[in-house]
Amino acid sequence: MEQEKNSIFPMDDALEMILMFDNVGMISYANTAAKQKLEYEDDLSGRCICDVFPNVFEAAADNFSTELCNWQKPRKVAAYRKNKTCFPVEARLTENGLVPGTYICMAIDILEKEYLGKEIEQVRNEAQQAMKVKSEFVANVTHELRTPVNGVKGNVQALLEEVSDSKTRKSLQLIERCCDDMNRIINNILDFSKLEAGKFVLELHRFHFRNMLDYVRNNHINKLTEKGLGFFVTVSPQIPEYVVGDELRIVQILNNLLSNAQKFTAVGKISVEAVRTARINDKIELFFMVKDTGIGIDAADRDKLFQSFSQVDASISRKYGGTGLGLNICKQLVELMGGKIEVESERNRGSTFSFSIWVGIPDGEEELPDQPGLEMPLFTERIKDASKEIPLEEIRKYGTSENLKILNNNLSKLILCVEMENWEKAEMFMETIRQMTEGAPRDVSRVILRLKMAIQKENYDKITTEYAELSRILQA
Repeated sequence: MEQEKNSIFPMDDALEMILMFDNVGMISYANTAAKQKLEYEDDLSGRCICDVFPNVFEAAADNFSTELCNWQKPRKVAAYRKNKTCFPVEARLTENGLVPGTYICMAIDILEKEYLGKEIEQVRNEAQQAMKVKSEFVANVTHELRTPVNGVKGNVQALLEEVSDSKTRKSLQLIERCCDDMNRIINNILDFSKLEAGKFVLELHRFHFRNMLDYVRNNHINKLTEKGLGFFVTVSPQIPEYVVGDELRIVQILNNLLSNAQKFTAVGKISVEAVRTARINDKIELFFMVKDTGIGIDAADRDKLFQSFSQVDASISRKYGGTGLGLNICKQLVELMGGKIEVESERNRGSTFSFSIWVGIPDGEEELPDQPGLEMPLFTERIKDASKEIPLEEIRKYGTSENLKILNNNLSKLILCVEMENWEKAEMFMETIRQMTEGAPRDVSRVILRLKMAIQKENYDKITTEYAELSRILQA
């Protein structure tokens, strides 16, 4: 019999408990795991299976009975140790086809599994509670921050109407700009917190699609024109006049992508395209592309773009500013609208951000008939792009004729802004000059750095000195 048992159970050290018993419930075999888990120092052989599973098997004079006999799927039952304490197991019971009149019970101790499950559930509940507390805290803090910031801005605006001294007005205007920047940061943090907590709700309503895009265009056209960039906005005629969606959040996405494009593009052009790509019942898919000819992104760094608090590298935040939240918020907003956002880019060759969203068609509103290739001139803005026939590499490479031409042009605009004490625009042109002189000799880089610092400090004398020095180098 012992030889037979060893042939049936050659692996006595199996991790699960294995018990074999006959038709009267007498255990004839128990592996090592069963002896250890049930705390029997001696062999279990000769004991009744009812001692191990009293809640499952019921002893009888010449037999045993169970309503769970021949349960092939694992069942959660209680196994009793020798000291009458119990622990949960998942057990399977089958008839032994090799030895007629016997049964095999295989059981796995799930005590640790249940304990860990309870701990995981507790951790999950604590995490949810922590998220709730964090969301409430962020909402309260941002509200409390916004109140004094708006108070400062309101008082500054009131003072600007009364103050005539130019130096004082410059300081007040700087404070006003700082308040606007702070409000944008606060709004981003609040949006991010709501999105992370799953409490962000889209506000759907009927709006005029082309008027929305016209509003976005007007928000950026002046700065792009001043920077000398080409700007193109094109709307497909297949998009209905009115759609149903969250207009504010669509504008937020486009503004963010256009602001980034403007920030990272020194020469060339920026374009926005909107087309209809699909329709299902009363929903249509809109596809947007925001293209620029800016500094571009390496393929290895693209995945970082849509992560929270992430920039492609640390120098990005130092050179261009930003919290690293904007694109992550765009990604989550796009996904809430049933779409996705992607980027195609190459270092020094520009970037194309594309995203799709689903919007509704209002009752009574019909799509325009398909007219491939037809533009809507009223909603297309074209600004002359002087560099479109010249390779961007030629323009960006310091020292080329086109590079020096654009540098001198921006330098002239910069000094004009300084003379007019328009420091915001002066900093914009200074950033373009900095981008156009990347890779320049050290003497040029040093002058650029000193000029940038002088503009930030609004030091007129130092600016004119460094301006003269840079002009001399560029004319040499």
